[in-house]
Amino acid sequence: MKPFQKAVLWGLIGAVVIAPLLAAASSPLLAWRDPVYIASGFAGILAMALLVLQPLLAGGLLPGVSLAKSRAVHRWAGTLLVLMVVLHVGGLWVTSPPDVVDALLYRSPTPFSAWGVIAMWCIFAAGLVAVLRRRLRWRPKTWQKIHSTLALGVVIGGAAHAFLIEGTMEPVTKAILCVAAVVVTLKAIRDLRIWSGRAIANPNTRTGSVR
Repeated sequence: MKPFQKAVLWGLIGAVVIAPLLAAASSPLLAWRDPVYIASGFAGILAMALLVLQPLLAGGLLPGVSLAKSRAVHRWAGTLLVLMVVLHVGGLWVTSPPDVVDALLYRSPTPFSAWGVIAMWCIFAAGLVAVLRRRLRWRPKTWQKIHSTLALGVVIGGAAHAFLIEGTMEPVTKAILCVAAVVVTLKAIRDLRIWSGRAIANPNTRTGSVR
């Protein structure tokens, strides 16, 4: 890939990830929010941004970044993603415990709450499966299918959760972020051939197995 193409791709990725944060930071609604609530909200936005980067890292799709480095960063980004979700839910608990309880029990009147809880449990499950990968002693293909299924649940649930909320996030940049997360996740799953044939390490070389 030529340097100009790499620069363009990095620019697009940066715009998709950073624009929603900048737009939310300039929202007039922040003036009426508690600091803990604001921090919780931005933790959620950062989590959505990571959902765009995670499949790109897992599939070695970031321009100019080796697959080995991508996978290493993918693991650290996964830890950060779990932390952002904990901060997001924890902040909401501090500001309004009854709302969090209703959401966890799936009795909240707001549809986005249920999607958020689904995404949360999928994130925790995906993280647990990743941590226990060696102890579980599953076949690599089995582990890949389970992990990718949970990851897809995280992305779909998280995207639906964010998309349905009418708050500090600007609608257009939010929609682009949500769609991008779903698209790149499906692309990574397809390119790695997780659900068809033998999984591969690098979608560009089409050889090797995922480790």
